[in-house]
Order: sequence, then C-alpha cells, then structure tokens
Amino acid sequence: MHDAIAAEKVGVPSVGVMTSKFESAAELMARALGAEAYRFAVIDHPISSASELALAEQATAAIRRGIEIVTAQA
Repeated sequence: MHDAIAAEKVGVPSVGVMTSKFESAAELMARALGAEAYRFAVIDHPISSASELALAEQATAAIRRGIEIVTAQA
C-alpha cells in the first residue's frame, strides 16, 4: 500500500492489491499516509492454499479492478 500511494503522489498511476484479511489494515495505512480515499483491489485470503485456477481468477479480477481504478482517475 505504501509503495502504491507513494507512486501516486509523484504522478505514477498505481493500484495496491490486498487480500481480504488485510483490507482494514490497508485502509488504515492509506489514512495514515494522507490518502484516505485511496482505492485498491482486494483478493480472497488466503492465497497460499489457493489452486492455480483460483489464483488466475483472482489475478484477473484484480487486474480488472485496477483498470477501473486507474481509468476513473484519468
């Protein structure tokens, strides 16, 4: 989250990706970094036990969400 917000602050469109377990921590980090309304993609937790197919599906969903976030900022 920190890296994505830092990149945004210097004009590089970025999207953070968090697992659902860390969603509230990501929101807190965004507030602490002065980016309270920062939007990010959320994937299911845990990922360590997910199948390759499930990971591919989550990656695709995160990419789609990232595109929505970046294009909404433009």
